[in-house]
Amino acid sequence: MPDTIELVATILFAVAVIHTFSVPIFARLAHRNGPHAGVWHLLSEVEAVFGVWAFVLIVCMALLSGSEAAIRYVDTRNFTEPLFVFVIMVVAASRPILELVGLVVRGLARCLPVQREVATFFVVMSVVPLGGSFITEPAAMTLAAILLRDAYFCRSGHTRFKYLTLGVLFVNVSIGGVLTAYAAPPVLMVASTFGWDTAFMATHFGWRAAIAVFINAGILTWICRSALIDHSIGTGNGVNAAEDEPPRRAPVPLLIILIHLACLVGIVMTAHHPAVFLGLMMLFIGFSHAYRRHQDRLLIREGLMVGFFLAGLVVLGGLQKWWLQDLLGGLEPTVLFWGATALTAITDNAALTYLGSLVEGSSPTWHYMLVAGAVTGGGLTVIANAPNPAGYAILRPFFPDEAISAGKLFLSALVPTLVAAGMFLLPLGR
Repeated sequence: MPDTIELVATILFAVAVIHTFSVPIFARLAHRNGPHAGVWHLLSEVEAVFGVWAFVLIVCMALLSGSEAAIRYVDTRNFTEPLFVFVIMVVAASRPILELVGLVVRGLARCLPVQREVATFFVVMSVVPLGGSFITEPAAMTLAAILLRDAYFCRSGHTRFKYLTLGVLFVNVSIGGVLTAYAAPPVLMVASTFGWDTAFMATHFGWRAAIAVFINAGILTWICRSALIDHSIGTGNGVNAAEDEPPRRAPVPLLIILIHLACLVGIVMTAHHPAVFLGLMMLFIGFSHAYRRHQDRLLIREGLMVGFFLAGLVVLGGLQKWWLQDLLGGLEPTVLFWGATALTAITDNAALTYLGSLVEGSSPTWHYMLVAGAVTGGGLTVIANAPNPAGYAILRPFFPDEAISAGKLFLSALVPTLVAAGMFLLPLGR
């Protein structure tokens, strides 16, 4: 039976989940500019939701068990992932990295036998998420979201297109990181326990994920093809700019791009060592300040808010083991797949796979279904996958009332999720 603190934590976790689905209500209240508009605005920031309720949990814990117990609990939490997502967001969103990725996207788009506008959108929605298997999912999410923001989202209206794109983006990033054993948080949490390496991931998960990513991107591109060709969506900036359009700013020197790329690679390689990647970030910020003429505004605030969200999820999620682990352990493999997919929508998929890895006596098929279900459901909500808050923070200002409806996001991600589920369930048909 759970103790009092675990029950309180579960209640607050449920309240936080409900809160994430209610942010449009708080956004509308904030836009009325009443006497408490500031409070409503805070409550409308999804990035702040879990941090706020985690703070409430710590206060409750201090009142029920004493301040020492509350501090001891926080000290035992692992905040490496929130710190890493913050750092990788800031570095990946720098102008030199974005220019490099833009060049790669345009180069790949020229190789496809379709109109440039259609090919470019398809590459952004497929190749960039798959790149998360090598540069980590948070970096891929940041890059894809900024490319979409600059090329397609900055024009007002077209809300249906934006929701469909966001749903496909979240799903493709969630499944696009499983080609390797180190880039996707839900895989990373269990790879050593299950004995999975990159070769195993590529042969068991990777090709299925890649096909699903291309199918999802292809369907969305086909739906939007007319609007892409006639430029009724997007402004033509960034990756969607015409090749003969004169550049708005002088290009970033190659040496600056290489230094930024070296920082990005160094941070990815030291993702499990906060002291190292935080030190690299400090060097990066100093270098960026020295060459400000080649920079846009760094996403410090957005990165901090996303880190705050994930840190709150770590604090609240750390006390959900009492019901999640027993629930997972009692499921048969096929039921587990769908159960993990559904549970991921209301929890973090990395926490889900970690708790599942603690179940004793489980089979290799059970392991596969656990992780496959967790990554499949990673696009259904903003809390389902660690990179989602990064994309949410970057693209949220371009939706009505600067808020993204959790219900519309869920519906937009449903078909891409079913496509991914179909691919990951293929082994069961053999």
